Amino acid sequence: MTKDWEDRVTAAWATFDDYAEDDAADFRAVIDKLVAELPGDSPLGPFEQACAWDSTGHSDRAVPLYREALARGLSGYKGRRARIQLSSSLRNTGRAEEGVALLTPELDAPSDELDDAVRACLALCLSSLGRDREGLSLVLGALAPHLPRYQRSMANYARLLVEPEA
Repeated sequence: MTKDWEDRVTAAWATFDDYAEDDAADFRAVIDKLVAELPGDSPLGPFEQACAWDSTGHSDRAVPLYREALARGLSGYKGRRARIQLSSSLRNTGRAEEGVALLTPELDAPSDELDDAVRACLALCLSSLGRDREGLSLVLGALAPHLPRYQRSMANYARLLVEPEA
């Protein structure tokens, strides 16, 4: 992968909203063409293809591609994105428990700009399993630092949803 390749992938994704729903296959073809430039064992290929399938409404087609990307060693920021997106796709395909198992360790991962996305997707998986209080706790905890006021009280409310008051 080169900076030029990454720039072209970024440019392709910047045009995603220009495609009509009927043109989803055309968008995936653009991504497939870029992926064809990569070495056959690159984890970026299945990752970008998974993203394209997922973004065009085919979580079922995305799941094995995300798994393949991670199995090939996708790590760092894109690896974390793959775990977030895979958990969402698992939830969409009726396997929310797998999504919870995949994302729970991410709560203890080094912090980055994806922290709130981890919590949001984990909250959705938990809700799908009937664990709404845990999910709401995660969402409120993620939201609290972004509020102009009430950060402390919202963080406490989030904690109290899952921990009994002392």
